Amino acid sequence: MLRDIQDEILRLKKENDICILAHSYQSEDILEVADFCGDSYALSVKAANAPNKNLLMCGVRFMAETAKLLSPEKRVFLANGEAGCPMAEQFTKETIDDLRRTKYPDAAVVAYINTTASLKTVCDVCVTSSSAVKIVGKLPEKNILFIPDCNLASFVAEHCPEKNIITVNGGCPVHAAVTKEDVHKAKEAHPNALLLVHPECKKEVASLADFAGSTADIMKFAKESAAKEFIIGTENSIVQHLQLECPDKKFYPMTKALICADMKLTTIMDVYNAVKGGGEEILLDEETAVKARKCIDRMIELG
Repeated sequence: MLRDIQDEILRLKKENDICILAHSYQSEDILEVADFCGDSYALSVKAANAPNKNLLMCGVRFMAETAKLLSPEKRVFLANGEAGCPMAEQFTKETIDDLRRTKYPDAAVVAYINTTASLKTVCDVCVTSSSAVKIVGKLPEKNILFIPDCNLASFVAEHCPEKNIITVNGGCPVHAAVTKEDVHKAKEAHPNALLLVHPECKKEVASLADFAGSTADIMKFAKESAAKEFIIGTENSIVQHLQLECPDKKFYPMTKALICADMKLTTIMDVYNAVKGGGEEILLDEETAVKARKCIDRMIELG
């Protein structure tokens, strides 16, 4: 039955000129029918270069918005309209704009890509988890207001000691919930495994890692490493994906709590219904589209 549904999705996406984008945290059955898989920004770049007139994002809302910002001429749909991101939605543009004007007028506002299009309109530059250190290091401003993830900001501060990194209390609730006790338990259970973590984890966790980086960087490290065992400190779906891609290696979740409920909302049937004409179309007003695109363009320029 699953194979029949997947075959029908493949037929319909071709018939309806749809490019399917699937974030790495999606389930394996969705990745199998996608045209592109990967991190949020990488998906949007690939989508912008795809010939299709329609884009279907299997991920969360800010990812679909980013795809729309980079492909304004295309119709962009979110497979499950309920799939949001608590971190992306933590702050409003009014809150950050007021904070900048009243407290940090000389600071550059750096927005993690995991932010809404609305919030991006009051930011100077976007960054991804893999490009944050490089881009912040290139900015002429010494004071950097980094939003919304405090843990990624701490990671950047460690690598850019010449900058004054200012944070607001925000972050990914899933990654931030991991503790050093979780690390010790995982290492005790798998003493020969390398620990790979996402910088959205707390500093006390990231500091214990053998490698810290974006989801794509974690997967690349694991595939290229000569090591045979790994503890994965990011969304647990990555454990399954890596195990399938590297059957000669072993992968373990750092904790069973590393599950993103929003990413798990999208099912293969959501994808099926979307390619039949469902899904939620992402629409941005012209002012938001123009202003939000500026900080992404600056990221491309500095990246």
